[in-house]
Amino acid sequence: MRGVTGRLMLLDTASLYFRAYFGVPETVRAPDGTPVNAVRGLLDFVDRLVRDHRPEHLVACMDADWRPRWRVELIPSYKAHRVAEEREAGPDEEAVPGTLSPQVPVVEAVLDALGIARVGVAGYEADDVIGTFTARAKGPVDIVTGDRDLYQLIDDAREVRVLYPLKGVGTLQLTDESVVREKYGVSGSGYADLALLRGDPSDGLPGVPGIGEKTAARLLAEFGDLAGVLAAVDDPGAKLTPSQRRRLDEARPYLAVAPKVVRVADDVPLPDVDTTLPRAPRDPVALEALASRWGLGGSLQRLLATLGA
Repeated sequence: MRGVTGRLMLLDTASLYFRAYFGVPETVRAPDGTPVNAVRGLLDFVDRLVRDHRPEHLVACMDADWRPRWRVELIPSYKAHRVAEEREAGPDEEAVPGTLSPQVPVVEAVLDALGIARVGVAGYEADDVIGTFTARAKGPVDIVTGDRDLYQLIDDAREVRVLYPLKGVGTLQLTDESVVREKYGVSGSGYADLALLRGDPSDGLPGVPGIGEKTAARLLAEFGDLAGVLAAVDDPGAKLTPSQRRRLDEARPYLAVAPKVVRVADDVPLPDVDTTLPRAPRDPVALEALASRWGLGGSLQRLLATLGA
């Protein structure tokens, strides 16, 4: 990561091509009839993002491992419901729609030919790559994701915000600390504690039984953070109901490991990549071949025009 001081945009790439896949009709196909709705939709999304937000640096962050073993060893239920096949060596296979899987290598090849930095690190999720780029950035950061877990990185003082797609890929919620506080009652940095207390079925996080989102927010407002909540369990004078005290006490084994699972890593060994937004394709010959083979048409041409503007 070479001296990123200008506006850095980080794409949670899988989150975005999943949204593109479900938001663009499968009738969008290559000349041979293969669906390319996720590829075309993602290109349209990147075009819109670059036009509207003018980043100086852009990184497509990838899931080299969507369910890292070190997280599963701490909480075995982590994303377990999304496993299509367990593997002894390498990442488990994720359940992905059959017509999306073949589009992922095309997405990767197009990004590479364009010269858009694409970073995945073995043993880590895209969230962790995003967390590390964010920690190292010297300037403002826009994180583009449909995953609220990354709200934990929002930091007004450092100009770190999340661009969250509300509808398809066209309408974004510019999410800063005021938005998080209004909706969840916590700051950006407090979102991880909120998430691990209330649980998250979509990630297989059990949470603390009987502690929903509103109760979790009240506890964090009262006691500051997870450590403060646990200290209150041991304090007979703390304002906890008997059932809250009992449930939190019984959940100590989970609460001891959950923070490492829920909080994104900020120390991933990133490769040395040039994150500068390209003005022209890195490999125009390869890009032309991809455009012809997959019928990328106007989606690619619009993005090329935007990059060159």
